[in-house]
Parts: sequence; structure tokens; C-alpha cells
Amino acid sequence: MAQIDSTKNCGAANDSQHSDVNKAVAFLSHNVFNINKVTVILVGSLALSVAMAGQNLPASVSTPVLQLPSAPSALLKAQITPTYQGLRQIAKTGPVALSAARPESAATAPDGVLRITLDEAEARAVGASSPLVHLGELQVEAAKQHRLGVEAMYFPILGSQFDNLHFNKTPGKVLAFQGPLGNQRQVAVNIFEKNETVVNLSAVQPITPLMAIHQLAKVARADETIARAKAGMPVAEMASMVEKHYYELLVAQRELISAEADAKKLQDKWLTASTGVTSVSTEQEKDMISAQQAVVAPASKVKELTASLNEMMGLPEGTRLELVPPDPFVENISLTEVTAKAMVMNPEVVEAEQTAIKAHAANTISKMEYGPNIAVVAGYANQTAINTILFPRATGYIGVIATYTVFDFGKREHGVKESGANAEAADLGVQLTKAKVAASIKNSYFELQRSRQLTQLARRMASATRIVEASYQPDNPDVDSARARVEADMFRAELEYRQAYARLKSLMGK
Repeated sequence: MAQIDSTKNCGAANDSQHSDVNKAVAFLSHNVFNINKVTVILVGSLALSVAMAGQNLPASVSTPVLQLPSAPSALLKAQITPTYQGLRQIAKTGPVALSAARPESAATAPDGVLRITLDEAEARAVGASSPLVHLGELQVEAAKQHRLGVEAMYFPILGSQFDNLHFNKTPGKVLAFQGPLGNQRQVAVNIFEKNETVVNLSAVQPITPLMAIHQLAKVARADETIARAKAGMPVAEMASMVEKHYYELLVAQRELISAEADAKKLQDKWLTASTGVTSVSTEQEKDMISAQQAVVAPASKVKELTASLNEMMGLPEGTRLELVPPDPFVENISLTEVTAKAMVMNPEVVEAEQTAIKAHAANTISKMEYGPNIAVVAGYANQTAINTILFPRATGYIGVIATYTVFDFGKREHGVKESGANAEAADLGVQLTKAKVAASIKNSYFELQRSRQLTQLARRMASATRIVEASYQPDNPDVDSARARVEADMFRAELEYRQAYARLKSLMGK
């Protein structure tokens, strides 16, 4: 797609005839064994855990950098400057000051008017909406910490236990024998002490659950990927909204200029016709009221859009703005490129694909319910609860713990069927989502092409108008009104062009 060459367009406009201009105007209308065995088993289990965990550690995941959509910020060469006294008064005292000079950055002029570009307006708006941006960052951080917590389950669980008990009675006499005089005697043998203290340190390493943990880690990582894909959406939406209001305000300013110029022309007409006449005719009064009514609507729209833009940027109410018209927008992208990027980066596609991964992981976990749960347990105990003649005070132990559900009335079977159906549905969802996104991309791309053509025509029209107006005398209300209307049409076409491209970038996941 060839880029738009504004200079060439302007040159072509210089050679166009007035008839071409009229046609353009019409077209614009859109677990106890030896301590060595303990060590060997624990080290082997730990190595297995590390190997399993290594398969789930994502490559260098970092918090996403939120970027604003790029937007040009230079001034168009031609600006509309009101030439009659009524517009000069509006430029000084109205809610929006109309620009006659080229400001390089956002600054407050001596008259208190804030000069601002589109890039600066978007930056201010994103700063003002920082809680919304921070919310996306927190959602990504929460998903990341959940994934790290699941991956920590690969490693042994180190635990401790401390018991200190005191019985109010000494444990019973359990040993009896016949004495030398024939009498029976009993000896108190305290297997359990009256005062007991037990300290137990243990380590439990899951074996078979490692496979289930592996699937859980997939689910957690999928949730994190979804959160990252959506993290930048509030910023893009805010930038697009600011851009829309910015251009609408530019259009409203030009409409106000045109209305004021028409009112001035009508005023001049009646001033000339009423020279020497003391009375005001009904027709003259009716025309003057109509002219004033025609100025009310655009003036009110300018105030409304200025207030909305100030609120988005976090500026005080009533701040007067001087908007710098951006440079003509230029893009060069193909339908194949857009579709390829969207199938990888589009948030809806990413979410559908990660949902399918989660569904398949859940199906695998449900099948593992048919197997036993096995874990290795090892530890060290120091106790005074059992008489040390019968049991050593300090001892180490190691063992295996295994559990298995023999019968559960079909719960496992139904669980497997349910998760299998969910996985199949998720796979189908991916296909449908990709088809939907592809269709949206095609529509948006054709809309972009159409708006590009209309914008080119609008620019040619504006260039032609500057050439034609050179033949008229300065301070002519007719010229001011026509020029303002043409620039309003150009800004409308530029807004439609930029919004079409913004929708296409949103579909691409940018």
C-alpha cells in the first residue's frame, strides 16, 4: 500500500480545476530407615520436583509496558484565524481559543489558554486515568503470583509440630507377677509419661501428585497470559476516546467560525442596506435572529467538548484549550499482515486459546483420579511422651504414604466425561473466535481503505481552497466561512480514518 504523500497531493491539487473541486465536495458526503537411605530418597525426590518445575517456568515474564498509540503532533501549515471582531472576542474570552500560531509543546500562553497537541492530550488523559491503568497491572501481578504459588507445590513441604501435655493422673499399672510369699504384686510401668513433650520435624515430598501439579501450573500460566493480553486495553481505549474528542472539538471550532462568518456577512448586508434608515424591518430582525440562532449550536458544542476533554485530561473545569491540528495521518499495512498478527495477538483469540489449554489440563487432572496418591515422608522426632526404655527419645524416620479410592459410585467417571466435553467445547470456541475476528478484520480493513480515500480527497479540497481564496480580498466572511467548512470536513475525514485504524490495531492486539 503506497503511503500518502501530502506534498504530491497538494501539487496535484494545484493543477485541478474548479469542477474537480465540486466533484470532491459531493463525494465527501462518510513417608524409618538408615539416614543414608533417607538422604538418597529425599535428594532423588527433590531432583524430580526440580525437573518437573523446570518445564513450567516461563521464559522471562515481565510486567507489560503500556504504550500509547502513536499519534502525530505537528501543526498543519494552514490555520483558521478569525478575521472579524466577533471571532476575535471568542478567541479571547470563549472556552476555546482558536490557534493562529504554531505552539511546539503544551504551554500556557500569557492569555491563560493552554496550547496542547494530540500526543500531549493522550499522555495527560492516561495519567489522569492511572487507577484504571494500575488495575490492569495489579491483575497481571495477581495472576503471576498465583502461578508462582502453584509451581512451588513441586517441592517438599517442610513442617513442624510441637506438643506439650500434662495428665492429671499417672498412666495405669500394667505389669503383675506372683511374689515369694504367694501373693500377687503389681509393678507400675509407665509406658506413657505423665508429662509429655514431642517435637517433630517432617518433610513430605509428593510423587504421583507431581503430574497433577504440572497441569495446575498450565492453568495458572494460561490465566496469567490472559491477564497480560488484556492489561493494555484500558490505555488504548482511553487514547482512542481522547483522539475522538480532540478531532470533534477541532471540527466544532471550524463550524463555529463558519457560523460566525455567515452571521457577519448577514450583518454587513443589512448594515449596508439600512444606511440612512432609522427603522428596522421585520425581515431584517428575522434574519438577525436566525443568524444568532445558527451560532448558538456550534458555540454550545464547543463548550461541551472542551469540558469533556478537560475532564479526561484531569484539567480544571473551564480551562481554555488551543488545539494544535496533528500532521496528516499516514499508515501502510496489508490485510494479510493484519490477519496474521490478529491470530496471534488478538485478546479474544488469546483468551480462547488459553481457555482451551485450561480445559485440556482439567481433563488430564480428572483422569489422574483413577491412580493412587503417593508421597515420601521423612523427619526427626524428639519426645518424652513414651518411656525411653521402650522407645528412643530422639529418632529419625522415613516412609511412604499412599492413598487410593477404591469405589466412589462413578464420581471419577462422570468427572472425566464432563472435563472431556469442556475441552472439546473449548477447542471449538477457538475456531469460532478466530473466524469471528477474521471477519471483523476484513470489514475494518475495507473501512480503513474507504476512509483513507475520503481523507485524501478532503486534503486535496483544503489545498484547493487555499489556492482559490488567494484571489479574494482579505477579511472576507465568505472566504472565512468556506475555508472553515472545508477544514471541518477534512478533520471529520481524518477522525474517521484514525478511528478505523485504531479499531484495526485493537483487533491486532496492539
